[in-house]
Amino acid sequence: MPGSVYRPYSGRNGGARAIPKDIDSFEKTRETMALLKMLALGNRQIDAGRVQPAADAIARLRER
Repeated sequence: MPGSVYRPYSGRNGGARAIPKDIDSFEKTRETMALLKMLALGNRQIDAGRVQPAADAIARLRER
């Protein structure tokens, strides 16, 4: 299929399969996954206590 990519998935009985997916849909899925990864990273940083007040961060940026 021109203009499509094949997205792998696990089929019945664990066998690998591939289904066609149009490029726009593929790009949107990839973008969504990237955003979800950034959100997960932010949540891990919050959980680890690696945060600072917004006013402090803005002041540091203005000093540059």
